[in-house]
Amino acid sequence: MKQASIDPKSFNIPESVSRVTSVLNEHGHEAYIVGGCVRDLFLGKAPKDWDVTTNATPENIIELFEETFYENSFGTVGVVTDSEEKSQKVIEITPYRIESAYSDKRRPDAVEFSTNIHDDLKRRDFTINAMALDPKTGVFIDSFGGIEDLHKKHIKTVGNPVDRFTEDGLRILRAVRLSTELGFDIEPETEKAIKDNVDLLGHISTERIRDEFTKIIESKEPMAGIVTCQRLGILSYIIPEIEKGLGVEQTATHAYDVYTHLLKSLQHSADKEYPLHVKLAAMLHDIGKPESRRFSKGKDKYTFYGHEVIGSRDAEKILKRLKYPKDTVDKVTKLVRWHMFFSDTEQITLSAVRRMIANVGPELVQDLMNVRVCDRIGTGRPKENPYRLRKYRAMVDEALRDPVSVQMLKIDGKRIMDVTQETPGPKIGFVLHALLEEVLEDPGLNTEEYLEKRVMELIKLSEKDLKELAEKGKDLKDRAEEAELKKIRSKHKVD
Repeated sequence: MKQASIDPKSFNIPESVSRVTSVLNEHGHEAYIVGGCVRDLFLGKAPKDWDVTTNATPENIIELFEETFYENSFGTVGVVTDSEEKSQKVIEITPYRIESAYSDKRRPDAVEFSTNIHDDLKRRDFTINAMALDPKTGVFIDSFGGIEDLHKKHIKTVGNPVDRFTEDGLRILRAVRLSTELGFDIEPETEKAIKDNVDLLGHISTERIRDEFTKIIESKEPMAGIVTCQRLGILSYIIPEIEKGLGVEQTATHAYDVYTHLLKSLQHSADKEYPLHVKLAAMLHDIGKPESRRFSKGKDKYTFYGHEVIGSRDAEKILKRLKYPKDTVDKVTKLVRWHMFFSDTEQITLSAVRRMIANVGPELVQDLMNVRVCDRIGTGRPKENPYRLRKYRAMVDEALRDPVSVQMLKIDGKRIMDVTQETPGPKIGFVLHALLEEVLEDPGLNTEEYLEKRVMELIKLSEKDLKELAEKGKDLKDRAEEAELKKIRSKHKVD
């Protein structure tokens, strides 16, 4: 066991953490901070979480602290501190432990507490996470060469990599996540074990895989992370649909195949620090291209008509499969579905912009523009024209002043029933949507006076006629705008 002494004052260890270890020391117990927090201290980073390990039993720990919670079978006791800093509000203390076999390849069958810290460190995943430091004395324990691997920038398992991955298959994805977040290489023997045992991910719950994958997406270099996942055979266990874009050539405006284009679009979203749903949309926006790809002999090029519709369905399926929250699924699906809304500020009409706002919702319009910029950057072309983008944003701001949804009309279902004495039913909804079609075309009609007068005319129609009127107006509008957008796409050589 390699042991050294370090001046603990050289690290910025919160007083709440030192106090917890000091209490354990004062009552005759060993106590070390351990794992990722020690790694981050040596990297000069501020740890997000603080974990403590000790030779005290859970019962000993609970007796020493005023407010604790203990709700697991692994011995971990949560100690609530009086720190005002949220990240240090709860400190987890775990007794040294020895773990038995992992028959389900996810968690140990049994846990035995130990009095030797070496037993605890050798059960950990990677060498850089298997270092321990006593915040009071500065005693530093590095049994498996974690410091050396930090200097080499290596991700290496503790002991035999096959054993570590067999114990918990999620460590395969965690290796890539740490590599991505830290900018480290995966050590050759560890990498080989990943390739040879990638099927272990099939034993891991979807939620755990999703959480690790999300951390890769939220890192500063998500493109590098996904490239590594694909190279090691991991991506097929998460989003195999992305791999379908490998080697799928596009039009002349694209410098890359669909796969690379998606990853470069994602990387730009990370560079801009967009929220998760925008990053996911950037990564998935052209996921429908391989299925929609056709070669047009007349135009001597590939076309991808309808890929946004196919892509939105695929994106929804993918995100639901990974069990992302419904709100995230809904947002990403909308952004993928409407990302092809391309504006030529000299030709696009405000009514088209208003309809787009109605489709995605006012709260997602800015995100839609950001996805569109990521899409453009991902082609390998120069950055978005600043003037065009400013003009487009100005049109959106102008359109946002106009009604783009039924809820923004100067009349609602209750008022329609009051005016017409109509009872609740589908007919009220048809009237509202018929009114919206008119107002989308001419926002000046959105007045109480006009809408109430128009309601009296519309209510006389049958439900069938009203429904046809609403749908006819919508269909005509959609076809006209789609034709207009196709001309714009052709002019700018986009699909």
